[in-house]
Amino acid sequence: MWRALANIDFMRDFIMLKWLWLSLLAVVLDQISKLFIAGSMQLYESIQIMPFFRLTYVHNTGAAFSFLSEAGGWQRWFFAGLALIISAVIAVWLARLKTNETLLAVALALVLGGAVGNLIDRLAYGYVIDFLDVYYQDWHWPAFNVADSAITLGVILMLAESFGLARPKQTI
Repeated sequence: MWRALANIDFMRDFIMLKWLWLSLLAVVLDQISKLFIAGSMQLYESIQIMPFFRLTYVHNTGAAFSFLSEAGGWQRWFFAGLALIISAVIAVWLARLKTNETLLAVALALVLGGAVGNLIDRLAYGYVIDFLDVYYQDWHWPAFNVADSAITLGVILMLAESFGLARPKQTI
């Protein structure tokens, strides 16, 4: 057993898990912000911050953009199970990254943190607390939260990495 732990390949597979601190940071910031909003605002209350931005406290029983929010309750467990599976896949993916795949590690850690942040809400309350409300005149982007922001930033970074935007240029 100790030989397996000392195996360099084994340790190399887990070196990229050092980025889990970023996942934890996303979860902590997400949960603190949601607790603050839920504790200081009434449901559907809005506070104007800027001409295009409000804090608006809402509950989302669905997925992104309130998808399936009126489905009757089964979606809580479906999305919770999906988040657990996705989180496990991302953790394994993160563990298997090469040490030079830093941008992808950051991206995956952010997506993982966001998924776990929203999973906590689903399991604890049966809905996700959303409160960031961006709009223009009468058009509103669906309300979102810090976890959603972490997921979005992570996906953007994954796209940037996949298009080679983060790789150094090769010289001839």
